[in-house]
Amino acid sequence: MKTIFLIFSLALAGIGVEAQGDTTALFGRWDITVHAPGRDFASWLEVNRSGSRYMVGRFVGEGGSSRPISRVNLENGKMYFSIPPQWESEDRNLDVEGSMQGDSLVGTMVTPRGETLHWVGYRAPALTRQGEPVWGQSIPLFNGKDLSGWHVTGKPNQWMVEDGILRSPRPGSNIVTDQKFTDFKLHIEFRYPKRGNSGVYLRGRYEVQIEDEEGGVTAPNEVIGSVYGFLPPVERASKGPGVWQTYDITLVGRLVTVVFNGKTVICRSEIPGTTGGALDSQEGEPGPIFLQGDHRAIEYRNIILTPAK
Repeated sequence: MKTIFLIFSLALAGIGVEAQGDTTALFGRWDITVHAPGRDFASWLEVNRSGSRYMVGRFVGEGGSSRPISRVNLENGKMYFSIPPQWESEDRNLDVEGSMQGDSLVGTMVTPRGETLHWVGYRAPALTRQGEPVWGQSIPLFNGKDLSGWHVTGKPNQWMVEDGILRSPRPGSNIVTDQKFTDFKLHIEFRYPKRGNSGVYLRGRYEVQIEDEEGGVTAPNEVIGSVYGFLPPVERASKGPGVWQTYDITLVGRLVTVVFNGKTVICRSEIPGTTGGALDSQEGEPGPIFLQGDHRAIEYRNIILTPAK
């Protein structure tokens, strides 16, 4: 009887999968580019099987962190899901649908503001590396005198250099290195005021969070020392606002190590995909160092990068 019951249960599970269609093509991670009026922005999607009958996932939009998808549906070749807003002021859900076109996933999304945007996604690269990296000569990314080697992403430019410090005294533009990098070690020192908020983007796509923890209630994978929305620090290492602090970050492929004020808070952990605010979704390409300046005041100094050969 147990054998018959097991066969019957598996048959029912198979019927459930077949009712959704062939789901295997959707499984995995997708690097998405969303086409908005006058601009494109990066997004990310992961689809996995939940048990034998359903699909679940994670989604990263233009801003904010990775959000869970309780159910990804597939009917007549069309994938769709709906998730509640995150930081948007509107109450409307984000509705996403798409279908396979060759090796890409193409579709539309209706934002909480009611905009209908088109998007295209390609399978995210594994970024697997063979062997340990050989490190090259260290490069000072900031000369302590001016903004040489950097450019801002918008207007106006509030960034300035004073007494060897790269300062953003008020919210404004983000700032990006002219050079692009693949694998590297990065040393960077920062100081934020009370309620400060910034971030260091690796290859312009993965944010290591900087945020004042005092008085806030924040998810573990969104606090200072985290890879925003994905990887929480294993311990708190912040010295608080108004004090110089350090990140020593190693990025090899998708594997990241974050040493925060001398404590290893993330150790060779995989970054699944782009975080909110990424410059683009081209994960297989080199990318710049990008410092967030659109939230609150922030200061940086002693920015040194050691590239892998």
